[in-house]
Amino acid sequence: MAKLGVNVDHIATIRQARGGTEPDPVSAAAIAELAGADGITVHLREDRRHIQDRDVMILKRTVQTHLNLEMAATDEMVAIAMKIVPDYVTLVPEKRQELTTEGGLDVAGYIQPLTKQIELLHQAGITVSLFVDPDLEQLKASARVKADFIEIHTGSYCGAKGHEKAPELAKIEETIKASRKLGLRVNAGHGLNYRNIRPVLALGGVEEYNIGHSIISRAVLVGLDRAVREMAELVHRS
Repeated sequence: MAKLGVNVDHIATIRQARGGTEPDPVSAAAIAELAGADGITVHLREDRRHIQDRDVMILKRTVQTHLNLEMAATDEMVAIAMKIVPDYVTLVPEKRQELTTEGGLDVAGYIQPLTKQIELLHQAGITVSLFVDPDLEQLKASARVKADFIEIHTGSYCGAKGHEKAPELAKIEETIKASRKLGLRVNAGHGLNYRNIRPVLALGGVEEYNIGHSIISRAVLVGLDRAVREMAELVHRS
């Protein structure tokens, strides 16, 4: 059975829009877990535009499932992760001007620094996932730097229209198969919603789907508990 990781970044985005204390992503994480989430994901960005250090520290103490810390592959973030020790980290590319993560990590282009950073994270007892595009070169590089997981960037599939969608789904399927042959475990995320996730679920082979925007968007209309339960039901049925 696949698992659902709920990303609560957008709760923090609403909080930061007014500079106050609500809504609290820590409270949202607790509701998500009670509604069936198998894990909680947060992205601590360099510019701290939404999730704050305080959020991650409290979540580490309060999350009852597992905590996935998304972060850039920088010395600052590695040091923070080694201090907090989340259950696992997902290394992602990060640009200050982007609204959301725009693509996968160029693992092949940064073999040496990533190898060193992953070794440090492993020494701290942290499982490491790399957020990558469905590309064989990046998968081979991910195995080379000794990552535990890759998280497939599903944005191209989710953004594809009409006849363009099938080839993107095929790339995801090929990535799942190639990753497992390389000894990499597989997660997936980015742009998945209540409709487009169904064909991906049918492929099998993905351990956890990390989803944030579509769940929080639905929660605005129907409440967070119901929004998480509906997505959890889809994922757990796969």
